[in-house]
Amino acid sequence: MEERVPGYCALCISHCGCTSIVEDGRLTAVEPDPAHPTGSAICIKAMAAPDLVYSSERLTSPLRRTTPKGDDNPNWEAISWDEALTEISSRVNAQAAADGPESVAFSVTTPSGTAIADSFPWVNRLAHAFGSPNTVFATENCNWHKDFMPQHTFGTPLGMPDYELSGCILLWGFNPSTSWLAQARAIKTARKNGTKLIVVDPRSAGFGKGADQWLRVRPGSDGILAMALASMLIENGWFDREFIRDWSNGPFLIRDDNDRFLTEADLIAGGSAESYVAWNSTLDRPVLYDTESATYRDPEGRIGLSGNHTIATIHGELHCRTAFQRYSETCREYSGPEIETVTGVSPTQLYETAKLIHQYGPLSYYTWTGTAQNTQATQTGRAMALLYALTGALDAAGGNTQFERPQLNNVFGHELLSETQRGKTLGLDERPLGPGTMGWISSRDLYSAISDGSPYPVKALISFGANPLLTKPAPHAADAALRKLDFHVHCDLFMNPSAANADIVLPVCSAWEREGLNAGFQISQQAEAYIQLRPAVVEPRGDSRSDEWIVFELAKHLGLGEQFFNGDHEAALRHQLEPSGVTLEALREAPRGIPLPLRTHYRKYRHQGFNTPSRRIELYSQVFLDSGYPPLPEFIVEPAKNSYYPLLLTSAKTVQYCHSQQRNLPLLRKSMPRPLIDIHPNTANVFGIAEHDEVVVTTDEGVMNAEARFNSSLAPDVLCSQYGWWQACNQLGIKGYAIEGRENGNYNNLISDKRIDPISSSNTLRHSYCKIKRRAEATTPQ
Repeated sequence: MEERVPGYCALCISHCGCTSIVEDGRLTAVEPDPAHPTGSAICIKAMAAPDLVYSSERLTSPLRRTTPKGDDNPNWEAISWDEALTEISSRVNAQAAADGPESVAFSVTTPSGTAIADSFPWVNRLAHAFGSPNTVFATENCNWHKDFMPQHTFGTPLGMPDYELSGCILLWGFNPSTSWLAQARAIKTARKNGTKLIVVDPRSAGFGKGADQWLRVRPGSDGILAMALASMLIENGWFDREFIRDWSNGPFLIRDDNDRFLTEADLIAGGSAESYVAWNSTLDRPVLYDTESATYRDPEGRIGLSGNHTIATIHGELHCRTAFQRYSETCREYSGPEIETVTGVSPTQLYETAKLIHQYGPLSYYTWTGTAQNTQATQTGRAMALLYALTGALDAAGGNTQFERPQLNNVFGHELLSETQRGKTLGLDERPLGPGTMGWISSRDLYSAISDGSPYPVKALISFGANPLLTKPAPHAADAALRKLDFHVHCDLFMNPSAANADIVLPVCSAWEREGLNAGFQISQQAEAYIQLRPAVVEPRGDSRSDEWIVFELAKHLGLGEQFFNGDHEAALRHQLEPSGVTLEALREAPRGIPLPLRTHYRKYRHQGFNTPSRRIELYSQVFLDSGYPPLPEFIVEPAKNSYYPLLLTSAKTVQYCHSQQRNLPLLRKSMPRPLIDIHPNTANVFGIAEHDEVVVTTDEGVMNAEARFNSSLAPDVLCSQYGWWQACNQLGIKGYAIEGRENGNYNNLISDKRIDPISSSNTLRHSYCKIKRRAEATTPQ
């Protein structure tokens, strides 16, 4: 008997609406559901769902190591769930009693590229309820720069492009064709309706091939390019001057002597240090801005946006410039004739791109990991945000906006973690504006705490789906740290290299074997107004359980059941749904989801200002200055070439795989059987490399093996590869790859964990210098 079960694919952030075909209780196929707001198409990963669910390699029972860590054969023994949960709770509670709950770290994989999104908030809640401020999450390489750092500029996350009304779309370091199919479909529709498109990417991939402007940026120079584009807009007057004057802190005066805002406290004794000063051009005198009301105290006359002024203060005369003047001057520093050498983009193309932005507004834009994985990632994000602010399209129809979405109760549990424990977050002292503010730590900080006890020892780890040996830089450091842990628990669908030294491994069921709640499908107001409870399609394999079930049961064993509704998942769902006005019964009766009557309210700042210290867009960030960072984006211009490593290495995702997953699935592995290194044909000729040759790529960190693939869209000195290769595909007889050593295919061996962004701790996954040889000519790595 055939059953057609509506739902959505949970394998990545796209959450494409789909229908699962079940025959006699077995999943046989997954099809798109055109009636769903994200269901016009599905990718090959969703099509491979039956391979995933019924893989013979699935973990189906809790396992316990019976040999010492480091042994080639862990000699796993199957144990019951009660045995596993009892041992885990006993060990980690004892560890917390001995060295504090901060000595137990948690790890969770990305909800953007795995099915952990169903349980992600609950994993974070477990860490907070336990008292640990240390959760490893891929945020520094993934969503931090689009979801959190923009709050220092706009007071909100980046928001979603309003594609249906956009006049021009800017995709920067983001290829939705491989990583967000629902966005790709929305962009394709907009293009058919005449919307212009600008793509910034080192490769002509996805939409870059048919864009009105494709900017072949040199990896790592995106921030400089953003400043150069901003300078072009300002120089030609192609920006929304009224918006910047009325809704940014651009008019506020900044003291040249200490780079801080001039305030009322500088003008009169007892004045407010939070009342900023601007220049009234009509009255030719300073005027005070009141932060609380977000208005000028003397509204008469015109406020000056640019200019230099000498102001009489209680400290004597001070020379000041407006924040916009300072921003304009800083942008100009990155706009000289050498810009093409630095960024790979000519002044002529910069001019044409700036003109396109000006002529075909409103502009919407999106960026993701392509600009987030380098040592200047945070200031790059700032530079792009400020460039976008110049257009005046923020929260406007056709710009980037926060669509109205169903409201859920927040269950992350930040309130469960005391301020004392929050202050112990690894890396927070070093990076006070980084992910540590959310209780998320970097892998680098975790490795230091485990291996060196710095700044205090971490001795136990509970991991949900993470695989740092294949997804983070310096796998040797990860391996050494994981081996040194006193106790390590790993939860997953498959055994992976990072779990090889775990003490207990717990089997997780796939997204097709469990329910999942999603409120808001992001890509449009119609999609964002959608709320859906995805039903389980088939029974879980063996004794596998959902991540959420594991969290709830572990919480009960740890004595934290009260914070997890005493293990009652139905009560937890009802609590989450309460603000939405939608009942659990209604969702179960409507498995295709329920559209709510929500409407987008544009330009919300006109009524409430921005959620920033000045209640305006922060062109100039005194928060950054107070934390020891440049208040305006500043960049180190790196040399174009390195004599020993003459090529620039970057990476990109492929549609077949999410991170280090799924290479054991036959449908996907047939499509892409081995790691590739894209190289310009002319460069390949210089190095004596033919297409499909086996090659060795080397950096100052290590080596990687791959197959050469010609790509003439790359700059001649740029190479592009992928990370995540390790699995064999036994059904096709395709071998796996070693993690390290001569036979490895692990891109992360090439990447340093020492060169990081000083604010977010992002690393150089997209920007490292390298050399390449045919494998037959390469010497054995030392």
